[in-house]
Amino acid sequence: MNHRVLFTGLVSVLLSACAAATPTPMAATPTQTSPPPVPTLTPTAAPPKVELRAKAEVVNCRFGPGTVYELINELSGGQSARVVGRDESSTWWYVRDPGNPNGFCWVSSDVTEIEGETQKLPVESAPVVTVIDTTLRAEPTRIVVGCDQFPQTIFLEAEITTNGPAFVTWKWEASTGVSSQEVIMVFEQAGTQLINDYYQIGAPGDYWIRLNLLAPNQIIREVKVPVTCTP
Repeated sequence: MNHRVLFTGLVSVLLSACAAATPTPMAATPTQTSPPPVPTLTPTAAPPKVELRAKAEVVNCRFGPGTVYELINELSGGQSARVVGRDESSTWWYVRDPGNPNGFCWVSSDVTEIEGETQKLPVESAPVVTVIDTTLRAEPTRIVVGCDQFPQTIFLEAEITTNGPAFVTWKWEASTGVSSQEVIMVFEQAGTQLINDYYQIGAPGDYWIRLNLLAPNQIIREVKVPVTCTP
Protein backbone atom coordinates (compact mmCIF):
# COMPACT_ATOMS: atom_id res chain seq x y z
CA MET A 1 0.00 0.00 0.00
CA ASN A 2 2.82 2.40 0.85
CA HIS A 3 4.59 1.45 -2.39
CA ARG A 4 1.47 2.41 -4.42
CA VAL A 5 1.23 5.84 -2.78
CA LEU A 6 4.93 6.42 -3.29
CA PHE A 7 4.70 5.50 -6.99
CA THR A 8 1.68 7.77 -7.47
CA GLY A 9 3.48 10.68 -5.81
CA LEU A 10 6.54 10.17 -8.01
CA VAL A 11 4.43 10.29 -11.18
CA SER A 12 2.82 13.54 -9.99
CA VAL A 13 6.24 15.11 -9.40
CA LEU A 14 7.46 14.09 -12.89
CA LEU A 15 4.35 15.50 -14.58
CA SER A 16 4.74 18.77 -12.65
CA ALA A 17 8.40 18.98 -13.77
CA CYS A 18 7.47 18.43 -17.46
CA ALA A 19 4.79 21.08 -17.25
CA ALA A 20 7.25 23.54 -15.75
CA ALA A 21 9.85 22.80 -18.48
CA THR A 22 7.45 23.52 -21.38
CA PRO A 23 8.29 27.03 -22.69
CA THR A 24 5.48 29.51 -23.04
CA PRO A 25 5.17 30.80 -26.63
CA MET A 26 5.77 34.52 -26.98
CA ALA A 27 3.43 36.68 -28.95
CA ALA A 28 4.95 38.02 -32.18
CA THR A 29 5.73 41.71 -32.10
CA PRO A 30 4.17 43.45 -35.12
CA THR A 31 6.73 44.98 -37.50
CA GLN A 32 6.40 48.73 -37.83
CA THR A 33 6.43 49.62 -41.58
CA SER A 34 6.34 53.11 -42.99
CA PRO A 35 3.65 53.88 -45.57
CA PRO A 36 4.97 54.12 -49.15
CA PRO A 37 5.78 57.65 -50.20
CA VAL A 38 3.11 59.38 -52.23
CA PRO A 39 4.50 60.28 -55.68
CA THR A 40 4.67 63.94 -56.40
CA LEU A 41 3.07 64.86 -59.70
CA THR A 42 4.70 67.69 -61.55
CA PRO A 43 2.07 69.67 -63.42
CA THR A 44 2.71 69.90 -67.15
CA ALA A 45 2.28 73.13 -68.98
CA ALA A 46 -0.78 73.31 -71.18
CA PRO A 47 0.05 73.49 -74.89
CA PRO A 48 -0.20 77.02 -76.24
CA LYS A 49 -3.37 77.85 -78.08
CA VAL A 50 -2.39 79.01 -81.52
CA GLU A 51 -4.73 79.52 -84.44
CA LEU A 52 -4.04 80.39 -88.05
CA ARG A 53 -6.20 81.86 -90.75
CA ALA A 54 -5.79 81.39 -94.48
CA LYS A 55 -4.87 84.64 -96.25
CA ALA A 56 -4.94 83.32 -99.81
CA GLU A 57 -8.04 82.19 -101.65
CA VAL A 58 -6.79 78.60 -101.45
CA VAL A 59 -4.10 77.37 -99.05
CA ASN A 60 -2.61 73.90 -99.57
CA CYS A 61 -2.27 71.57 -96.60
CA ARG A 62 0.50 69.02 -97.29
CA PHE A 63 1.90 65.75 -95.96
CA GLY A 64 5.15 67.45 -94.94
CA PRO A 65 6.69 70.91 -94.50
CA GLY A 66 7.38 71.78 -98.13
CA THR A 67 5.89 71.95 -101.60
CA VAL A 68 7.67 68.67 -102.45
CA TYR A 69 5.19 66.75 -100.28
CA GLU A 70 1.82 65.33 -101.27
CA LEU A 71 -1.19 67.64 -101.16
CA ILE A 72 -3.62 66.32 -98.52
CA ASN A 73 -6.25 69.02 -98.19
CA GLU A 74 -6.98 72.69 -98.72
CA LEU A 75 -8.08 75.66 -96.64
CA SER A 76 -10.28 78.27 -98.28
CA GLY A 77 -9.70 82.00 -97.77
CA GLY A 78 -10.46 83.07 -94.21
CA GLN A 79 -10.75 79.50 -92.91
CA SER A 80 -8.99 78.83 -89.59
CA ALA A 81 -7.16 75.82 -88.16
CA ARG A 82 -5.55 74.87 -84.84
CA VAL A 83 -1.74 74.91 -84.91
CA VAL A 84 -0.04 72.15 -82.90
CA GLY A 85 3.58 72.38 -84.08
CA ARG A 86 6.11 73.98 -86.40
CA ASP A 87 9.30 73.24 -88.31
CA GLU A 88 12.68 74.48 -87.04
CA SER A 89 12.53 77.72 -89.01
CA SER A 90 8.85 78.40 -88.24
CA THR A 91 8.14 78.69 -91.96
CA TRP A 92 5.65 75.82 -91.93
CA TRP A 93 2.89 75.16 -89.39
CA TYR A 94 1.69 71.71 -88.36
CA VAL A 95 -2.10 71.93 -88.03
CA ARG A 96 -5.15 69.81 -87.40
CA ASP A 97 -6.54 68.92 -90.81
CA PRO A 98 -9.87 70.78 -91.01
CA GLY A 99 -11.17 68.11 -93.38
CA ASN A 100 -10.18 65.21 -91.12
CA PRO A 101 -10.66 65.61 -87.33
CA ASN A 102 -8.12 62.85 -86.62
CA GLY A 103 -5.54 64.00 -89.17
CA PHE A 104 -2.79 66.59 -89.41
CA CYS A 105 -1.07 68.41 -92.27
CA TRP A 106 1.36 71.27 -92.97
CA VAL A 107 0.67 74.78 -94.27
CA SER A 108 3.09 77.51 -95.27
CA SER A 109 3.49 80.58 -93.09
CA ASP A 110 3.63 82.73 -96.24
CA VAL A 111 -0.09 82.36 -96.89
CA THR A 112 -1.44 82.38 -93.32
CA GLU A 113 -1.92 84.73 -90.38
CA ILE A 114 -1.08 83.51 -86.87
CA GLU A 115 -2.66 84.31 -83.51
CA GLY A 116 -0.87 83.02 -80.41
CA GLU A 117 2.59 82.33 -78.96
CA THR A 118 4.25 80.40 -81.75
CA GLN A 119 7.65 80.27 -80.01
CA LYS A 120 6.20 77.80 -77.50
CA LEU A 121 5.01 75.39 -80.17
CA PRO A 122 6.93 72.07 -80.33
CA VAL A 123 9.23 71.49 -83.30
CA GLU A 124 7.88 68.60 -85.38
CA SER A 125 10.12 66.37 -87.50
CA ALA A 126 9.43 65.89 -91.19
CA PRO A 127 7.36 62.74 -91.83
CA VAL A 128 8.76 59.51 -93.23
CA VAL A 129 8.07 59.31 -96.95
CA THR A 130 6.70 56.03 -98.35
CA VAL A 131 5.36 54.54 -101.56
CA ILE A 132 1.60 55.00 -101.25
CA ASP A 133 0.42 53.35 -104.47
CA THR A 134 1.78 50.82 -106.99
CA THR A 135 0.18 49.24 -110.05
CA LEU A 136 1.51 46.63 -112.48
CA ARG A 137 0.12 45.70 -115.90
CA ALA A 138 1.12 43.13 -118.51
CA GLU A 139 0.38 43.19 -122.22
CA PRO A 140 -0.87 40.83 -123.46
CA THR A 141 -2.61 39.28 -120.48
CA ARG A 142 -2.85 35.92 -122.27
CA ILE A 143 -0.89 34.36 -125.14
CA VAL A 144 -2.16 31.72 -127.57
CA VAL A 145 0.18 31.07 -130.51
CA GLY A 146 1.49 28.28 -132.67
CA CYS A 147 4.09 26.10 -131.02
CA ASP A 148 6.64 27.21 -133.62
CA GLN A 149 6.15 30.91 -132.77
CA PHE A 150 8.40 31.19 -129.73
CA PRO A 151 9.92 33.21 -128.17
CA GLN A 152 7.07 35.54 -127.22
CA THR A 153 7.39 38.90 -125.47
CA ILE A 154 5.38 40.18 -122.49
CA PHE A 155 5.45 43.95 -122.08
CA LEU A 156 5.29 45.33 -118.53
CA GLU A 157 4.31 48.74 -117.19
CA ALA A 158 4.33 49.77 -113.53
CA GLU A 159 3.35 53.01 -111.79
CA ILE A 160 4.93 53.98 -108.46
CA THR A 161 3.59 56.87 -106.37
CA THR A 162 5.24 58.43 -103.29
CA ASN A 163 4.00 61.08 -100.86
CA GLY A 164 7.29 62.99 -100.89
CA PRO A 165 10.94 62.97 -102.01
CA ALA A 166 12.41 59.48 -101.76
CA PHE A 167 14.81 56.86 -103.10
CA VAL A 168 12.74 53.88 -104.23
CA THR A 169 14.51 50.53 -104.66
CA TRP A 170 12.89 47.82 -106.80
CA LYS A 171 13.58 44.66 -108.83
CA TRP A 172 11.79 42.14 -111.05
CA GLU A 173 11.24 38.45 -110.29
CA ALA A 174 9.73 35.78 -112.56
CA SER A 175 8.29 32.30 -112.08
CA THR A 176 11.14 30.88 -114.17
CA GLY A 177 13.56 31.72 -111.32
CA VAL A 178 15.23 34.71 -112.96
CA SER A 179 15.38 38.11 -111.27
CA SER A 180 16.80 41.49 -112.16
CA GLN A 181 19.34 43.58 -110.31
CA GLU A 182 18.09 46.13 -107.79
CA VAL A 183 17.31 49.52 -109.30
CA ILE A 184 17.08 52.84 -107.43
CA MET A 185 14.53 55.37 -108.66
CA VAL A 186 14.87 58.96 -107.43
CA PHE A 187 11.75 60.96 -106.54
CA GLU A 188 12.57 64.64 -106.06
CA GLN A 189 9.01 65.31 -104.93
CA ALA A 190 5.69 63.56 -104.38
CA GLY A 191 4.29 62.08 -107.55
CA THR A 192 4.14 59.09 -109.90
CA GLN A 193 6.85 57.57 -112.10
CA LEU A 194 6.60 54.83 -114.71
CA ILE A 195 8.63 51.67 -115.26
CA ASN A 196 8.50 50.06 -118.71
CA ASP A 197 10.15 46.72 -119.35
CA TYR A 198 9.63 43.40 -121.15
CA TYR A 199 10.06 39.69 -120.52
CA GLN A 200 10.57 36.95 -123.11
CA ILE A 201 9.30 33.39 -122.81
CA GLY A 202 10.29 30.39 -124.91
CA ALA A 203 7.61 27.81 -124.18
CA PRO A 204 3.97 27.43 -123.12
CA GLY A 205 3.14 27.54 -119.41
CA ASP A 206 1.54 29.56 -116.62
CA TYR A 207 3.87 32.46 -115.90
CA TRP A 208 3.91 35.11 -113.19
CA ILE A 209 6.06 38.21 -112.95
CA ARG A 210 6.51 40.26 -109.77
CA LEU A 211 7.58 43.79 -109.07
CA ASN A 212 9.26 43.85 -105.64
CA LEU A 213 9.54 47.25 -103.95
CA LEU A 214 12.28 46.99 -101.34
CA ALA A 215 12.59 50.54 -99.98
CA PRO A 216 11.51 52.85 -98.44
CA ASN A 217 8.73 50.32 -97.74
CA GLN A 218 8.08 46.83 -99.05
CA ILE A 219 5.31 46.17 -101.58
CA ILE A 220 4.80 43.29 -104.02
CA ARG A 221 2.72 43.45 -107.20
CA GLU A 222 2.21 40.43 -109.44
CA VAL A 223 0.72 39.68 -112.86
CA LYS A 224 -0.06 36.24 -114.25
CA VAL A 225 0.13 35.43 -117.96
CA PRO A 226 -1.03 31.99 -119.17
CA VAL A 227 0.69 30.91 -122.40
CA THR A 228 -0.58 28.10 -124.64
CA CYS A 229 0.31 26.94 -128.13
CA THR A 230 -1.25 24.87 -130.91
CA PRO A 231 0.73 22.50 -133.13
